[in-house]
Amino acid sequence: MITLPEKDFNRLTDNLVSFITTEMKKTGMHKAVLGLSGGIDSAVVAALCAKTLGKENVTGICMPYKTSNPSSLNDALAVAKDLGINHEILEISETVDAFAKKSMVNPNKNRDVRLGNIMARVRMITLFDFSSANDAIVFGTGNKSEIMLGYFTLFGDAAAAINPIGSIYKTDIFKLASHLGLPEQVITKAPSADLFEGQTDENEIGFSYVEMDPVIYGLTEQNMKEQDIIEQSHSKKLIDLVTKRMNSMSFKTKLPIVSTVNE
Repeated sequence: MITLPEKDFNRLTDNLVSFITTEMKKTGMHKAVLGLSGGIDSAVVAALCAKTLGKENVTGICMPYKTSNPSSLNDALAVAKDLGINHEILEISETVDAFAKKSMVNPNKNRDVRLGNIMARVRMITLFDFSSANDAIVFGTGNKSEIMLGYFTLFGDAAAAINPIGSIYKTDIFKLASHLGLPEQVITKAPSADLFEGQTDENEIGFSYVEMDPVIYGLTEQNMKEQDIIEQSHSKKLIDLVTKRMNSMSFKTKLPIVSTVNE
């Protein structure tokens, strides 16, 4: 089986703090804002920001929708309290519903996914508005696994100014969260964007991150061929899914493709 390289989490933390320090100096600002969802990724980013910038300079915005699991908000508030950062609760149901009612064409087609995308984009609009009003930089919370699989909303949760964890696999995020001493209920809960009732990342994709991450690592960092990965006891079904998602969703990780035609 392919395994991810072991990490020194003291060194990783120091490097991420250095990264945030360097990038924030470039902006000339010293405050950070992020969406605090109650999930592990946003908790890790909040902890790193607090460690780097000081807890008084970090604000986590909780943005529940009416169908959000109440435990998500409770977990987000537990993280904010544990870290001592500022937080606000801004309910997005009225905004999302108004937009969906007015602008959603063919409302019954892929409704859950489309409504989830609207939520993600409303949340990012909210964060950038807070950013503008408070001279704060919007921090992203997407990990490498999600980015490589295209498991995010374009111009939604991906639309941040600085993302300190975008090069870290989800399985290592769990270990980093433990290293940072984050609340246990956040670390052990099933990963979920909480976009609709009962939704979890791994059920929606079809495989766990523990299964997918080694395949992503093999394909992208070891330049392994499909057959080489199969020979390492990973299923063809898993490899096909990861490969298909990485190829079909790669456009989401790039700037818009601009034509060079000028006449």
